[in-house]
Amino acid sequence: MTEAIQLLVGTRKGAWTLKSDAARKSWRVEGPQFLGQIINHFVVDPRDGRTLLMAASTGHLGPTILRSTDGGESWAEARRPPAFPKGGEPPRAVDHSFWLEPGHADEPGVWWVGTSPPGLFRSADGGDTWDSVAGLNEHPMFFSWFPPEAGTPDGAILNQIVVDPRDARHMYLATCSAGVLESLDQGATWRPLNKNVECSFLPDPYPEYGQDSHYLALAPTNPDRLWQQNHCGIYRLDRPGDTWERIGKQMPAEIGDIGFTVVPHPRDAESAYVFPMDGTDVWPRVSPGGRPAVYRTRDAGQSWTRQDRGFPAEQGWFTVKRQAFCGDRGQPFGLYLGTTGGEIWMSDDEGESFRQIAAHLPEIYSVTAAPL
Repeated sequence: MTEAIQLLVGTRKGAWTLKSDAARKSWRVEGPQFLGQIINHFVVDPRDGRTLLMAASTGHLGPTILRSTDGGESWAEARRPPAFPKGGEPPRAVDHSFWLEPGHADEPGVWWVGTSPPGLFRSADGGDTWDSVAGLNEHPMFFSWFPPEAGTPDGAILNQIVVDPRDARHMYLATCSAGVLESLDQGATWRPLNKNVECSFLPDPYPEYGQDSHYLALAPTNPDRLWQQNHCGIYRLDRPGDTWERIGKQMPAEIGDIGFTVVPHPRDAESAYVFPMDGTDVWPRVSPGGRPAVYRTRDAGQSWTRQDRGFPAEQGWFTVKRQAFCGDRGQPFGLYLGTTGGEIWMSDDEGESFRQIAAHLPEIYSVTAAPL
């Protein structure tokens, strides 16, 4: 069974929406919206299907959150965007919001956002006003976990927030300098969750914290299974355990296990997808050998299968950033990825084949899929 899908696309120079027919065969491109503005993340609220939020950086407003409560027909800036409390030492100011996360299904109106420099903020009114989460932002270990000099080429980020669908109090963060952090009390306290995750760029390769967690995903049918794409490989963790297993070692040696994101299958906890990039030497951040492909595991990472049908067989020098690879819940499962070259590719057969459904967009930062 399939259904019409909308793809919300954030780019370096605005936002676009793609809408499909019920069979996901025909696609209509709409946009741009907010042309020229940086849209790091563009998300729909799954609890009502009509509230849309954008993490935006604009020329005249600076970093802000843009909101629509009517499915994108009209937009307004948040009345109080995320901001660190004044008077902190050292002083901190939000450069941009990076990741938007709807709250638990039982908490309508609650949203979370992660920023650069790293910070966690919460809204209880649908993203209109935002408050600093003191449990993280004022944590005694904050500047040890997030030293000002650490970060990505685009700056230090708190790059992902994951809420356990069974318990609103249970949360995970993926960060660029503290690895994975876990809270059992909805953000009041936090602890690192990085055991056995390599940190090859530090003198101690397996520290308590210091890892660069690119992406974190829970298996939808088993939220005790965590998938992680890390700066140093692909990992899996099965709770209540606390020791990650590097399942990326099973990837082909010539491809490696470096990349930005991991997409779990919506109905099979043994299956997940990654889009590898070249992580050798100077980290060119392109498809290995200029031959892009998705890799799928069906056995929790014991083995991986290359899926490249439809992609360029050569001279495909693009990659996919950490928010730009996602899936739907159709049958068969649909996959969507946006590239640094401004293309959107999709598969409607669980990765067996891919086709391009949009091109010539600005560099794509995020793609999210939702029922239309």
